Amino acid sequence: MARIKESNFGETPFQRLLGYNVEVMQGWAHLGNVLEKEGRLSPELKEQVRRTLAQSNGCEYCKAKGKPELDKFDEKTSISVAFTEVFLKQKGDIPTSVFKVLQECLTEEEISELCAFISFTTASQYFGEMMKLEPVRK
Repeated sequence: MARIKESNFGETPFQRLLGYNVEVMQGWAHLGNVLEKEGRLSPELKEQVRRTLAQSNGCEYCKAKGKPELDKFDEKTSISVAFTEVFLKQKGDIPTSVFKVLQECLTEEEISELCAFISFTTASQYFGEMMKLEPVRK
């Protein structure tokens, strides 16, 4: 059970915890939708990054969607997930040498999108963990 009661606003348990401030909930949901869709990086790549983050960021709600699916990795996904793992271990203090590897495989636009996605997803997962958001039981 989450630490606070869900509000009456929002479509998901996560949104209903944010729903006490509808403007924040709507803005958060909008940014999440923008970052998750096809951009410079595919939604499939981002899903593998999200799954990687979920395993370390503590949110049970987020972990319930599964671990990274290694059989779905291509070179770009592998590099992006490896970068994500360095982010998790370094708490954001990424060595220049790691960025150089990233720059060999991704464009600057893709790197920007990846870093924005990692940052936003981490914030979302931290919120879920702080609130003790649990997976939806079927």
